[in-house]
Amino acid sequence: MKRQRVIGGLILLAAILIAALLILSRSQPEEKPPEELIPLVQAASLEIRSGNLMVTGSGTVRAREELTLAAEVAGKLVYVNPNLREGQRIARGATLFRIDTSDYRNAVQTAQADVASQGVAVLQAREEVALAKAELERFRERGASGNAYASVDDSDYAAQILPPDTLAKNKAATRQQPTKKLSANGLATRQPQLNSARAGLKRAQANLANARIALNRTVVRAPFSGVVRTEQIAVGSFVQPGQSLGSLVGTSEFEAVIPLSEKEAVLIPRLFEKSKGGRIDAAVFSSYGGKRYRWQAYVDRVNSVLNPKTRTIDVFLRIPNPLRGGAPALLQKDEEGSARAPAAPPLFVGKFVGAEITGIALENYAILPLAALRAGNKIWLVRDGRLNIVEVDIFQRTDKSAFISTEGLGDKPAVITGNLKIATEGLRVRIAKPRAAAKVSGSTKAAPAK
Repeated sequence: MKRQRVIGGLILLAAILIAALLILSRSQPEEKPPEELIPLVQAASLEIRSGNLMVTGSGTVRAREELTLAAEVAGKLVYVNPNLREGQRIARGATLFRIDTSDYRNAVQTAQADVASQGVAVLQAREEVALAKAELERFRERGASGNAYASVDDSDYAAQILPPDTLAKNKAATRQQPTKKLSANGLATRQPQLNSARAGLKRAQANLANARIALNRTVVRAPFSGVVRTEQIAVGSFVQPGQSLGSLVGTSEFEAVIPLSEKEAVLIPRLFEKSKGGRIDAAVFSSYGGKRYRWQAYVDRVNSVLNPKTRTIDVFLRIPNPLRGGAPALLQKDEEGSARAPAAPPLFVGKFVGAEITGIALENYAILPLAALRAGNKIWLVRDGRLNIVEVDIFQRTDKSAFISTEGLGDKPAVITGNLKIATEGLRVRIAKPRAAAKVSGSTKAAPAK
C-alpha cells in the first residue's frame, strides 16, 4: 500500500515537472494590428462628352393635316373611289366621289339663257338712250332759235300743220320772253332704264357663275395625299351639303407634341426666336417589334401658353415623310458579321415616341448613371481608394441617366453606383472588379468575380 502511494506521488511530480518545463519553453505569439474592414463597392467610369447637349422628351404623334370629307351640294352619289376605304392611301388630286350632275347642268343652261336675254335688253336700252338724246338735242336747238319756222324740220309734223297766224303769234311771244335753257330729265334720256338692264345682265352673269361653281362641286378631289381614317359613303346614297362622309389624314408631314419643363426648355437656344437663328434640328424615336427606329425632325413652333394640366411648355416637332420608314437607331449584324438595316415600319399616328432636340453646345459634360445620383444632387466619387462626396450641377435628367457638369470631377472620374450603409468623406473603399462575360455553348454567362 505504501509502495503504491510512492509510485503515484512520483507520477504526479513528473507530470508537474513536465508541465512546468513546457510552460517555460513556450514561444511568444507574434503581435498583429487589428485588420481594418474596407467596404467593397460597385463603381463605373463616367463618360465625358463635348458638343451639343441633346434635350430629351417624349410625346404623341398626330396628323398635321386632317379634314372631314363632306359634300358642298346635294345630290345622289354616282361614283365612289374604290380606295376610299379605311386605312387605304389616297393620292393628291384623286377623285373621291361624284354627285349626279343632271340638275346642275340644266341650271347652267338656264343661267346661260338668262345672260343672253339680258344682253339683248341692254342693247335695246342703249339704242333707246341714243334716240332719246337725239330728240332732246332737237328741242334744245328749237328753243335757242328766235324764228319759229326755223325750228320746223321734216320730222316735226305737228309744227308743219299749224296755221300761219298761230305761228306769227308764237314768234312774237318768243321775242318778248327771254330764252329758257331746256334741262333734260333723267327719265327723258332713258339712262335709268339702261342702268337697270345692265344690272339685270350682271345678276344673270352671277347666277351663271354660281351654277357653274355648283356643277364643279359635284366632283370632290383629294386636296393632299393621305390615308383614309374613317368613311361612311356608298354609291346611290343621297347626300346633303355639309354631311360628313369620312375623314382624311395627310401623310406628307406629321408632328409630335413634346412637353418640356422650363429647365429643359432653357437648354434649347433660340427656342422662341428660331426664325432668326435658323432651324432647330431634332429626331424622334419609336420602337417596333422590339427594335428602335429614328426619324429626322425639326422644331416647328412652341406654344406660348403653358399646359394647364402639366404646367409644361409644349414644343411641336415637324416630321417630314413619316411613311417612308425610319432609320434603325442601332444597326444589327447578320451571321456573317456585316451590318444590315432591318425593314423600317412607317411612323403611326397616335404612336408614343421619344424625342431628342439639339440643345446648347458645351465644351464638356458627363453622363451619370441615374443609380449613382444621391439626394441633394450629390455623387460619391472614388479617388485614390477613398470616397469623396461631390455636389454636381445637373443639366438634364432622363429615365436612365443624367447629364451633369464636369466641374469638380477630376480626371477619369469613377462614381459609386451601389449603396453604402455609412458614407463619409474620406472613407476607404475597394472597387469590385467588373464581371467578365464568358461565352459557353453559344450562350453568354457571367463569370463570378475573383
